[in-house]
Amino acid sequence: MKYPIAILSAVFAVCLISGCETVSVTTDYDHAAPFGSYRTYTLAPPARGQTLSPSSEAALRDALRTELAARGIHEVQGKQADLDVVRHVFIQERASVQEYTDWGYGRYGLWPYGYGYYGMWPGAPQTYTSVYQYREGTMIIDFVDSRTKKLVFRGIGTAIVGGPEANAAKIRQGVAKMMQGFPRSP
Repeated sequence: MKYPIAILSAVFAVCLISGCETVSVTTDYDHAAPFGSYRTYTLAPPARGQTLSPSSEAALRDALRTELAARGIHEVQGKQADLDVVRHVFIQERASVQEYTDWGYGRYGLWPYGYGYYGMWPGAPQTYTSVYQYREGTMIIDFVDSRTKKLVFRGIGTAIVGGPEANAAKIRQGVAKMMQGFPRSP
């Protein structure tokens, strides 16, 4: 009897967590850029922004290596590459404010609490506000043509910042979504 409840609880928790773990991604690119001629890339150091933790940095490098290799673009060290990949990371404090109403219960002097209905005092508020504070991370990945020094592709991913393992998973997910918008060579 305990097993079905435990299984249902686990399934519900996974669905709830997976629904919250999304990464919002947008991409844009230069339609005149010669994407078919790009064969190599190097990961350039960021000009500004915040640094990544070692696990997040490893996740970024691994995700870029995997996604770009699938497109025939490989990382090179120490020599001139076709593309310079530059990442920028920013973290901001955010607040989500939700206002709820009592849906008319206040007229009758009752307030619907989870454990029963309780009478309210005259003039009690008919709305209440919930404030949730969180940290939002934004990662911008720029692909720059190393010969012309022009930006040819930009991916922007935004997600709620969590622990090291969750952030690494979000980085992998974000890079995969970004690379779906990367033009394939003709």
